[in-house]
Amino acid sequence: MANEKLSLKSKFAYGGLGAGIGLPSQIAFSAITFFYNTTLGLSTELTGIAWLIFSVWNAINDPLFGFIEDNTKSEKYGRRIPYIRFGAPIYGIAFIFCWIPLVDVNNQLALFFNLTIVLFVFDTLFTILGLINYTLPAEMAITAKERGNLLVYGSFITSISYLIAFILPLLFLTGNESPTAALEFLVAMIFVGVISVIILIASSFYLKENKYTQMEETLPVIKGIKETFKNTPFLIYEVSNFSFTFAQTILTTAIFYYVNYVLILTGFLTTLPLLLVFLMIFAFFVIFNKLMRKVGVKKTFIFAVFWTGMSFLLIFFIGWTISLALIGFVLIGIGFSGFMLTNQVVIADIVDYDETRTKKRRETTYSGINALITKPAISLANWLFLVIINTFGFDSQQTTQNFSAQMGIMLGFSLIPAIFLIFGAIVMFFYPLDGPQWLAQKVELIKIHEKKELDYLKYVEEKRNVK
Repeated sequence: MANEKLSLKSKFAYGGLGAGIGLPSQIAFSAITFFYNTTLGLSTELTGIAWLIFSVWNAINDPLFGFIEDNTKSEKYGRRIPYIRFGAPIYGIAFIFCWIPLVDVNNQLALFFNLTIVLFVFDTLFTILGLINYTLPAEMAITAKERGNLLVYGSFITSISYLIAFILPLLFLTGNESPTAALEFLVAMIFVGVISVIILIASSFYLKENKYTQMEETLPVIKGIKETFKNTPFLIYEVSNFSFTFAQTILTTAIFYYVNYVLILTGFLTTLPLLLVFLMIFAFFVIFNKLMRKVGVKKTFIFAVFWTGMSFLLIFFIGWTISLALIGFVLIGIGFSGFMLTNQVVIADIVDYDETRTKKRRETTYSGINALITKPAISLANWLFLVIINTFGFDSQQTTQNFSAQMGIMLGFSLIPAIFLIFGAIVMFFYPLDGPQWLAQKVELIKIHEKKELDYLKYVEEKRNVK
């Protein structure tokens, strides 16, 4: 286990995969609510309903494509690479059309349907690629140490793309009074789409796959679902992951309302809160990687989630002015750093545990079922935030909001995520994949993988001899 080592090319390729997927998706899922609600003028109620309708497909498509990808067999490309290499251009085009409404923007009903369709189409492409990105560390490495090293590279590169993803729409959509602001934003989004496609295609040539998994007979769909829901560590983790997904969605969506109507920032200052978050994410990757090696994945994960929850709670009390709010965002960034590093290590361990039970590698199946449970958090968070601010009197047609509307934004932006996160941290105390017994199981798993790889090489050699 101590000798496991991934090549530098594979690590950078995994980071490129995350960046190429994450840059468009983070922009789309964080800025599209504000864009349709305040820029295009879609009512708060219809924007929220579009997210609720979308949540149905958002939950269904992930397990569907997870099973399809686990059952893909291509001797030339593998199970994962074809989706990345050939799906990237379609993904880029779908992202660009998120910002080009094909209807009369003065027609509320037409704009509502346009938003709903855009969410459906873009998320389908995002799902196909995102499922692979989420679980690939489980296939590329087996030890927590090497998975952690892989994720330091991946998370660092991906976080740069996330930082760009948050800064660009904040600069163009909040506090920008230029008469050509809309056109500038659209040009920037087209550029993002093209660059992301190039990064994804380039990365696909250097990613590592275990091709021996293609020899395995996969579980039938119904049995696969049943086995997934019998996995107790997975169900415990899902409660915490749902909570963090909810809070992360609130942060990335509500930040536009927060900086525009509570802090009332313009220009570069609108990007400062999230800039601090990402600086802390970068700064603490190495620290959390060392902490994970010292105290284990479970304890590090719990600490990161609880820390983030308390940081959101602090924002509610001190985040009314920019000077004090920045303290809260520094703390949130530290918590996000720990979660981003440990989250995929946890799900990789869960996939390993499943293999000890079913004798199958089912990475994207788990990624799909994970999304079935947690992706509704994205729609729920957007809908609940919009309901709260609407209840407190928010008016998207007004450039300034009264104190009641500001209080609604603060409640939705900070207090609600804090409650979800603290609850998610508490639940993870019951997560069992930790300690010497689990490490011993992983040693046995490495031996199983070595045997599978030898069998695959023998199979390839026999096919060559036949030809």
